[in-house]
Amino acid sequence: MKVVALSIFAAVLLSLSFSSFNLWLFAWCGFIPLFMALENKPLRQVLVIALICGVTFWSLTVYWLIHVTLLGQVILILYLSVYFILFGCAVYFSRFLSVGSRLFFLPASWVFLEYLRSYLFTGFPWALIGFSQYRNLPVIQIADITGAWGVCFLVILVNTALYLFLRRNGGKKILLISVLVLTLSLSYGVAKLNYQSDWCNGKEQLRVSVVQGNIPQDLKWDKRAVAFIQNRYRDLTVDAALGKPELIIWPEASVPGLWGRDDAEFMQVFSLASQLNTNLLVGTVAYSNQNYSNSALLINGSGIPIANYSKLHLVPFGEYIPLKNIFPFLETIAPIGDIQPGKEYTIFKLHPALSERPVRAFAQPANFGVLICFEDLFPELSREFVKRGARFLVNITNDAWYKEGSAPYQHFAASVFRSVENRVYLARAANTGISGFIDPCGRISGVIRNTAGKEIFVEGCSSRNICLALAKRTIYNRYGDFFPVFCLLLDVCVIICFLRNKK
Repeated sequence: MKVVALSIFAAVLLSLSFSSFNLWLFAWCGFIPLFMALENKPLRQVLVIALICGVTFWSLTVYWLIHVTLLGQVILILYLSVYFILFGCAVYFSRFLSVGSRLFFLPASWVFLEYLRSYLFTGFPWALIGFSQYRNLPVIQIADITGAWGVCFLVILVNTALYLFLRRNGGKKILLISVLVLTLSLSYGVAKLNYQSDWCNGKEQLRVSVVQGNIPQDLKWDKRAVAFIQNRYRDLTVDAALGKPELIIWPEASVPGLWGRDDAEFMQVFSLASQLNTNLLVGTVAYSNQNYSNSALLINGSGIPIANYSKLHLVPFGEYIPLKNIFPFLETIAPIGDIQPGKEYTIFKLHPALSERPVRAFAQPANFGVLICFEDLFPELSREFVKRGARFLVNITNDAWYKEGSAPYQHFAASVFRSVENRVYLARAANTGISGFIDPCGRISGVIRNTAGKEIFVEGCSSRNICLALAKRTIYNRYGDFFPVFCLLLDVCVIICFLRNKK
């Protein structure tokens, strides 16, 4: 009972670090009860204990998925718990290593397992342990070098060091090494925050507005609600236009019609952009040749659609059914029609000629890339947009599926890391929240709230001047996910050295 209680306690602490209560500190000690539960246990018990911890953690973290699919939620939780089991095996093996090797072996193992989870079977990089620190600004600055993976490594390193210290296994030496690594990372973070404290000083600026419609999910495709939805977005857009933005952004699938079929609905949107003389980016479902795509449509100040982007990375069981030809029963998990993925990275361009706001005039085109829905979870997409010339990023999403809870906050955390990794501004428009702006250091501003301070399931608009990034690219943007590869090589070297010494 003690062992089971410890594993559940670890899962609760870790899950709370991903809640909406901003309890990021729990992530730095949440693994310690799990380490205590696993110590001196035979491998068979290690597997069971790790499974209990994994199932508990993911049940508490993605509880909101039950609003979409119960069977899919159960399957996903069991699958994700496998990575806890694999980490339990790493903890079991680490007991045979020296204390110094163990200190770095466990963080490297966790990072590689999270990397594997992020890409295997289309990937599910939700709730990476580093994402829990998205409000801890000094810590997350290293993401422009290592990506989120470096933050994940730090969190597990501190957990491991504290556990070894409490168990008097390695003593002060281990604690000093971890403090040194953490201090170096924090020093880098503080330097970045101070050196780049004012990103808009002397740089080209663009005024952007985001709109949060707060349309209930059960109304989004109800034909009887078309007028209500159109009027809601019209009123909010008119309010946003009072600040004379160069770009107004609507959330994912915000237009209540199909682009390419429902012309009347879109003519109203085109007319609105023309009346306000502003560029309008709207989320839409496009229809062509009996195929559907989740898209973003840019309309210029003359009411003319000038560019379209279709989502590249679709949500499994949300936008398509993987392997349904091999396993037909999978369609019962989420019985939907398939969405077709996009084929190219579209760079939207706002030209100076389109702007009549001389105070904030920009000399070069304000290129930007759009991440639709959970595309902001995949760092290679934002990297590619920036490499192709995007000077800021946009995320449009709809988290109304998951009702009120932690899901919007867990999702929002990923966008913070995409800004820091590439050192670009990110504007985010979500149907029910969270909508706002993130600067290149991960600072959050302009979040839409009601008078009571509530951020989700409220309507509103928000405007900010954002700075257009220069051509300089970060180390992470240039070289990508080298850090998880380094962690894998580190683990391999430790295992080889162990086998040689044992022989």
